[in-house]
Amino acid sequence: MSEIARRSLISELGARVRGTVIGRDHSEYDEARAVWNGLIDRHPEVVVRCADTDDVVACVTAARTHRPIVSIRGGGHQVAGSAVCDDGLVIDLSRMRDVVVDPVVRTARVQGGARWADVDAAAQAFGLATPGGEVSETGVAGLTLGGGLGLMQRTHGLSCDNVLSMTVVTADGAVRTASADENAELYWALRGAGRGLGVVTEFTFALHPLGPEVAAAAFVYPAEDAGAVFRAWRRLAAEAPPTIAPQFALWALPPFPGLPDEFVGVPVAMAIGTYIGEPADAAPVLEPFQGLGEPILDLSGTSTWVEAQSEFDFALPDGGRYYWKSHFTDELDDATIDLIVEHAARRPDPNSAVFVRTLGGAIDRIGSDETAFAHRGARFNVSVDAVWSDPALDDDAIGWARGLWNALEPVSRGMYVNFAGLGEEEGADGALILGAHEERVERIRLAYDPDGVFAAAAARP
Repeated sequence: MSEIARRSLISELGARVRGTVIGRDHSEYDEARAVWNGLIDRHPEVVVRCADTDDVVACVTAARTHRPIVSIRGGGHQVAGSAVCDDGLVIDLSRMRDVVVDPVVRTARVQGGARWADVDAAAQAFGLATPGGEVSETGVAGLTLGGGLGLMQRTHGLSCDNVLSMTVVTADGAVRTASADENAELYWALRGAGRGLGVVTEFTFALHPLGPEVAAAAFVYPAEDAGAVFRAWRRLAAEAPPTIAPQFALWALPPFPGLPDEFVGVPVAMAIGTYIGEPADAAPVLEPFQGLGEPILDLSGTSTWVEAQSEFDFALPDGGRYYWKSHFTDELDDATIDLIVEHAARRPDPNSAVFVRTLGGAIDRIGSDETAFAHRGARFNVSVDAVWSDPALDDDAIGWARGLWNALEPVSRGMYVNFAGLGEEEGADGALILGAHEERVERIRLAYDPDGVFAAAAARP
């Protein structure tokens, strides 16, 4: 933007919003442009920390007039760093974190800047929960609009499957309700392909009874047994009931509380699963996780749901460097398992990992065309998660993750938008993310944003 345009935009925003307008010369600028992924280093012209929906309307109205690049920040936790843009306007909802639970009708109204920790704490006060992310600091909006994988996915579906309605500021500055009864096409698109369709300032989620305590299996096997354990886990995943979503990880153990020092940083294979139901009923479902080989550690046990949702937070701190890229797949044949195990053994940083999540169950009870999420019917999601802290490792870490992701392309049936690298392959990634829904999504984008106010947000995974 030119200096005149920049000053005009900032002046208009300063006069119209109740929140904080942060330009490049503001004392909080560097804090405001930082996101969870320390690999992201973008410099917007202005960040507006919105106080309410009216502030969002003011931002969108100003964007229509001055036409800056626009990005939208919820929790700021997305790997690609799509919350911030270079040389544009960031509509920042991170101060809008209220959660209001109605325990009678079992719903939660959640503002667009909330994180899953906010939702979990509020809902658990009434023994309720809704499917959310596996890290409590993840933003509700970004995860949900991209689909929303999580521990409850096979029991109660994806995060987007549990959204009853959304309040959305669209590109014309109007405040709309998106639900099955109002703006139904927008509602369809926001559930799985929601980026660039508007600014969601509030979600209403369905809640389900759960907790306060849940039981989980977490068995740790030696790295040299990884291939055999992975094959045994494949059988377990195929037979698992929908009350659990088995996970398999090739990782090096982080310093979990109480973990003996001799195990910290040791490469291992892990079989993990949280039972979504009463802990007293969990034993028959969790017991098979122990029988995949000869475990070296048993980290299983009972915890609160809030603890289960946040136990990995410490291993993924703000400012770490992250590059995650994933495939949905139906195939984990022996050759694919051998490829994953061999490549995982060459991680350039021990904090990096490969996570395999089991799909199906409630995810597939919703028809493939009922939402924009395009990957119903897939059996697994394989996520290649490069995690490191030393900038000198950037090329090696990204190269390792991309190398395995590329090698797995022959068995891929699409990619999860929330684990989509840095969006460096926008054209190809759009087809991988949206699949057969790509044309319908683009028609809806054009209908609600014919002038491309949110064009940059739509293009950035």
